[in-house]
Amino acid sequence: MTAIDDALIQVDSWPVDNAAVAVIGADGDVVGSRGDLDRVYRLASVTKPLTAYAALVAVEEGVFDLDDPAGPPGSTVRHLLAHTSGLDFSEDRVRAEPGTRRIYSNRGFDVLAQTLEERAEIPFATYIHEAVFAPLGMTSTRLTGSAGAGAESTAADLARFAAELQRPALLAPQTLALATTVAFPGLDGVLPGYGVQRPNDWGLGFELRDGKSPHWTSTANSAETFGHFGQSGTFLWVDPRAQAACVALADRDFGPWASEAWPPLSDAVLTALRG
Repeated sequence: MTAIDDALIQVDSWPVDNAAVAVIGADGDVVGSRGDLDRVYRLASVTKPLTAYAALVAVEEGVFDLDDPAGPPGSTVRHLLAHTSGLDFSEDRVRAEPGTRRIYSNRGFDVLAQTLEERAEIPFATYIHEAVFAPLGMTSTRLTGSAGAGAESTAADLARFAAELQRPALLAPQTLALATTVAFPGLDGVLPGYGVQRPNDWGLGFELRDGKSPHWTSTANSAETFGHFGQSGTFLWVDPRAQAACVALADRDFGPWASEAWPPLSDAVLTALRG
């Protein structure tokens, strides 16, 4: 058993019926895992990085531009990706001028998907499958609902996506670098489940760790860490400094158990990686 496999044993004590965890090296190989990597789980908001990736592929394909109008008046594709369009969490209600507040918005991702669908003239579920899932071999991943929270997948498939996030083949490296750099810096906002963050830094579809506290990753994660977590008990992070990624899926909704369990897992993984 490797040091990483040993670190992952703590997943067995999580208060869940099923969980699957994988650690992915910078070369794309799974260097440690626990649980059934082929079991399908609801992703909830871990859907957002997948949707964002499809949108970024669409930008590179010329379907639309990041600064094309989308959403409320004055909002753009970039605003929607960065949760700065001003749209409410779930309603078609504008709560702020675009670019002035970080308002986490599922509705914004639905509008993003609708915009892409209109421009590409194919259903968004088809586009994301053809642009992201199929080329990465994510054969068990489906978008069955909202573009912000309606995908289902396996740890094995998300490991393939985590490999792409470390060595992009579907996007130009500079496009991924832009997506994982702060968009509209200095904006305050709420990180769901953790409260107000000042600032609440976000990239284009990816949440950025920076210096946030409290946070769902570990204090050992570098400030460059990016990813997402979902209310269905799921997370994916990539730590460029550690040259690794971690995926965790569970069948219990996010709550205090996750806030308590996730950071120690990430800490143990990073300690094992350092050897």
